[in-house]
Amino acid sequence: MRRIGLISDTHDLLRPEAKAALAGCEHIIHAGDITVAQVIDELATLAPVTAVRGNNDRDAWALDLAEVEMLHFDQVSLYVIHDLAQLDQLPPSAPVRVIISGHSHKPSIREADGVLHVNPGSAGRRRFTLPVTVGELLIDGDQVSARIIELAVAPPKRKKS
Repeated sequence: MRRIGLISDTHDLLRPEAKAALAGCEHIIHAGDITVAQVIDELATLAPVTAVRGNNDRDAWALDLAEVEMLHFDQVSLYVIHDLAQLDQLPPSAPVRVIISGHSHKPSIREADGVLHVNPGSAGRRRFTLPVTVGELLIDGDQVSARIIELAVAPPKRKKS
């Protein structure tokens, strides 16, 4: 059984809770909006990392990141893209079992036409009332399942008026 960690939209904040949730993963996939290379460097202390460039990854370090990545674990092919709206970049002949995306900050898992779509949500600063989350894939041969892990983080401090 392979455990693949999923993270997205850290926006230069790699929370200790996210690192703890991803500890023990065989591989980590970051679905973009990293904003600083140090996030990838820190994740790489846990496991090998594959990351794609998000719309906020604009500095020189991010030019080395691809906009899409295709990965294979056992008999499962994964396609990683930051913004699902740009999915038309998927080669039509590619046998993809899982599509991993970010961008919306909304964690979700759904299956459509035999393809598992996973958005691990946002592990960075809380946006609106959305939860702070990461995800994981469990892969065993040609079988794959996903789950979202909500991180227990302190609520933002309110400013005194």
